[in-house]
Parts: sequence; C-alpha cells; structure tokens
Amino acid sequence: MTPTTEAASLPEGHANQFTLLGQRRFAPFFWTQFAGAANDNLFKFAFTVMVTYQLQLAWMPPAMAGLAIGALFILPFLLFSATAGQLTDKHDKTKMIRFVKNLEIAIMAIAAWGFLRADAVVLLGCVFLMGLHSTLFGPVKFAYLPQVLAPRELTGGNGMVEMGTFVAILLGQVAGGLLVALPQVGHATVAVACLLLALAGRAVAQAIPPAPATDPGLAINWNPVSETWRNLKLAHGNRVVFRSLLGISWMWFFGAVFLAQFPSFAKEVLHGDEQVASLLLVVFSVGIGVGSLLCETLSRRQVEIGLVPLGAIGMSVFAIDLYFASRGLPAAAQMGLDAFTAQPAHWRVMADLGLLSLFAGLYSVPMYALIQMRSQPTHRARIIAANNILNALFMIASSVIAGALLKAGFTIPQIFLFTGIANAVVAFYIFMLVPEYLLRFVAWVLSRFVYRFDIRGQEHIPEEGAAVLVCNHVSFIDAVLLMAASPRPIRFIMDHRIFRVPLLGWLFRLAKAIPIAPQKEDPAAYEQAFADAVQVLREGDLLAIFPEGAITRDGSLQPFKGGVMKILEAARAEGLEPPVVPMALTNLWGSYFSRIEQRDGQQVAMVRPFRRGLFSRVGLRVGSAMPRAEVQPESLQRRVSVLLGT
Repeated sequence: MTPTTEAASLPEGHANQFTLLGQRRFAPFFWTQFAGAANDNLFKFAFTVMVTYQLQLAWMPPAMAGLAIGALFILPFLLFSATAGQLTDKHDKTKMIRFVKNLEIAIMAIAAWGFLRADAVVLLGCVFLMGLHSTLFGPVKFAYLPQVLAPRELTGGNGMVEMGTFVAILLGQVAGGLLVALPQVGHATVAVACLLLALAGRAVAQAIPPAPATDPGLAINWNPVSETWRNLKLAHGNRVVFRSLLGISWMWFFGAVFLAQFPSFAKEVLHGDEQVASLLLVVFSVGIGVGSLLCETLSRRQVEIGLVPLGAIGMSVFAIDLYFASRGLPAAAQMGLDAFTAQPAHWRVMADLGLLSLFAGLYSVPMYALIQMRSQPTHRARIIAANNILNALFMIASSVIAGALLKAGFTIPQIFLFTGIANAVVAFYIFMLVPEYLLRFVAWVLSRFVYRFDIRGQEHIPEEGAAVLVCNHVSFIDAVLLMAASPRPIRFIMDHRIFRVPLLGWLFRLAKAIPIAPQKEDPAAYEQAFADAVQVLREGDLLAIFPEGAITRDGSLQPFKGGVMKILEAARAEGLEPPVVPMALTNLWGSYFSRIEQRDGQQVAMVRPFRRGLFSRVGLRVGSAMPRAEVQPESLQRRVSVLLGT
C-alpha cells in the first residue's frame, strides 16, 4: 500500500493529529524534522553564547554576534531556495530527506571540531552550511505532507509539524545554552550532542516511506537568480496561493520582531535576567504550539482558512495590549525568575505574549495547508521554495525596520504597538484582495457561534474537479452554511433580489455569486447566469444551485425547476460531465434567517433576532453523486427529500 493510498483508505473520523504519530507515513518524518530543528537551534544558540560570553573576539564583538549568525543562516535561503524547490519536485522526497540528513551529519562533524578548538571561523562556516541544510529541507518538509496525507488530515498534520518545530526550537536553545556553559566540558558536550542529534535524525529518516517525484522530467536551472524570479512568477500564477505566501511571510515578519527583541525586552523593559528572557521564549513557543494544535479541532478536520482572520485579529489585539501592559512598569533592579513571576503586572505581559503567539498559530497553519492543497503537485515544492525566499526577505526587512526604529529613539513597547497596528492594516488589505478568507471567516463564525452545525456525508463533496451541488433552499444564509461545509470555494447561482439585502448582498458579491433573474423579467441576465455557470464548471470549480428557485415560505420542499438540466446540457455540449451531488439543509426552518414570520400578510425573515436562541442545532446531509442517466429535476427532488428524512 502506498502512503497516498493508505491516507485515502482511512475511515471517516478515524485519525486525528495525534494518532498520526503512530503511523509510518507521518511519524518518522515528524521526528526527523523535529531532530533537525532542535539541532539547528542547539548549535546556533550554543555558538552565540560562546562568542558572547566565553570568547573575546576583536573582529566580532558580542553585540554583533547574534546579527552575524542570523544573517549567515538566512543567506542560503535567498541563494539556494529556488534550486532546492526544483530538486524536491524532480526527485523522490524521501531520498531528498535522507540526503539532507547525511549532509547534516557531515556539517555537525565539522562543527564538533570547531567547538573543540573554539574556532569561531569554522563555526561561522557551519552556520552557513546549516542554513543550506534548512534551505534544502524546507520545500521537502511542506511538499511531503500533501503527498501522504488525505486533504482532511492536512490541517492536523501541519499543526503537528508547526507545534513540533517550535518545541524543538525551544528545547534546542535551552539545551544549547545549558550545555555550552558547563565548566571545562561545555564545548565537548555541545559537539557530542550536535553529532548525536544529526545521527538520530538520519536513523529515523530511514523509516520514512517512499514519496515519488512529482515532476521527474524537470530540467534543473542552476542559475539561482533567474530561477528565483521564475519561481516567484510561478507562484504569482495562482492569485490565492501567491497572496497566501505573502500572508505567511508577513507572519514571519511579525514573529521576527518579537523574537529578536526578547533579550532586550526582558532586560530593559521588564528588568529581568537571562532566565526571564528564556521564560518569554518558552511562553511564545508554547503559544504557537497550542494554537497550531487547536487548528484541527476548530476546523472540523478540513482546511479552514476562516481561522486566518481570527488569528490576525488576535495577533493585533494582544500585540497592542502588550504595549499597554509593558509601558508603565516601574524601574527596578534586575530580577530573577521568582521575583519576576511574583508581580501580577508581569502575568498580563506573559498572557499577552502567549495569546499573541497562539493566534499566530491559528493564522499560519491554515495558510500552509491551503498552499499545499491549491498548488499543482508537479511544482508544489517550487511554490514552497518561493515562500522561503519571501520569508527570508520579510525577516531581513523586519530586522532593518526594527533597527531603524530603535535608532530613531522608539522604545521596544512602541515597536510592538506599531507591529500590532501594521498587522491589522496588512491583514485587512490581504482579506480585501482575497475575499475567500473573509467569507470563510463569516461562515465559520455562523456555523460555530450562531448555530451548532452538524455535517454528515462531507466526504461526498469532490476534493477536486468540477461538480454541481444541488440543495434545498430554506433561509437567507443557506449559501454561507454550504461554504462552511466545503473545504473548496463554491460559486452559487442566486436570485438577483438577494443582492439587495443589506450585508448579505455585499457578502454574496464578495463570493462572486451569480445573479439570476426570471427569463420574462430580464432575458439577458437569465442567459448570462447560465453562461457564467458553465464557465465555473469549465474552470473545474464547484457550482451550487437551489433548484426550488426561491426560499421556501412554509418549510416544505418545493418542486425543482429545470435550470439544473439546462446547465448540465450546456456543459455536456462542451464535453463536460460534472457529477451532481444532492444536499439537504435540515432544521433551518424556524430560525431567524428563514421566512417564518408574518408581517402585513407576507412571510418574512430576520424579524426576531435569536428567535431560537444561540447555538440552535442545524445540519447538512450530503448524498453520493447521482448516476448521470438518473439526473432529472424530479429524481433530484426525491433524493433531497430522502436526505431530509421526509
């Protein structure tokens, strides 16, 4: 059984993100990347501590050590990411992983020699080489997951990897700082630890199952400049993917501001010692890990990009509150961990930092999963490589801008404030450019906080390719609930009058819903709606139609009209045979958005808010696609009626 087949054969609801750790297609990969991230950070942090506190180097003063090491580590991402993406698409990803881990062993052997000799030049060279190691591993890391995980496992898998990465970073830095400080044996201990971690990672990598090349015929372009430009153009070809890459890169910009300032923030603002700085790193890492793990629970195990606006809101709110929590702290002598945690004001600072990073996890994991799902498999790794290039550029920009602000006399809390405000502006801009994020957020909120939305048969919604979704029409938010149920965008054919409803009309315009008017009322709009519907199918997207033609006024299923047949016939004329999937919304009649109220002899909706209270139970039942020969308005109506249980 191949990994992909294994993923596809899992029973619905069988695996969650934690049970993946018991499966060969995921567990060896997880521990391989965990060991690599831990080793990166153990090595870098031990080296930083060594040149800051133990060596006296005239050519690299302590204040410059962190910057020099960080810059050398990031440089390979700019130089070699494009090549790494090509290699990953061309070759078996498992073989690439093992090659990278072999390279890590060689680098750590040189680094061990450098630690034993306390040779900073050798260790700086190893920093660059470990940056190269991470550059090669980056595209493999994110291109491997969609190849071995089912679409409904992507969010959980990415959450586990994101959590594991930050825990590994934390443990690596803590271990590096402790080991290098051991009297007499510190350097030797770090050397042995780095080698052992590299060997452990390579041993675990041997158990990763094959992940065949997605574009074995690819001709490698070894020119990093032209290939970098080509990768960026390749990513730009898919608007949603490219703007998601920008969104992730912004998250790295945002995070780099905070991570880079932790030591100074702890010392100058919080008046704490090195242990306090380490505590801030622990709180930040735990927050990222918790947020990453929450994504699967909050997303119903689908790629739920509606969490991205939620994450952006939380990042801004708590970054701004961190400014207010830290700006008025009184001057004090340098505190240790016990004295720091004994003051209630410091708990607000830690809460802000933990929640800020938690929401950053909610923000980033769905974006990574979306990029993996929407990128073409043949050049997915090159898209990830483009993301790594953008990430590096944004992190460099973060350092330059933060440095300029500090030089201009701004305080660290003020920089946090500016970053929180900038995050709100950037997020709003991205969500206006890509309305799908905002639409999914609205759908997620409605299906979580207004209703208890129970979905059954979700696996019948096609994961790729064109399809026609046919559903009963009960309320003004039927389309929003269908959005919440589908991991893919849906284009809706909707009565033109619904676009006049305040707020809902704006929402459906954002969703690019197709307005349709009666043929007698507006023949041109009627024909244009069908032409647009066929175009949706031609582009391989999901099209939803409510064949009753109007929202029910008595709660019963109305006769289906023939519009769906006209769409299918027009599609067939172009050689398209999209599957037709029946769906039924249940228990929505009687809710605020249904036409249950009487006013001036008319059945109207949206009169009594919360008429059934909060969290009233509604549902969606999705049936299997109907055989093409059986698709008629009457048979479709019967299938939907069966799904309704009537």
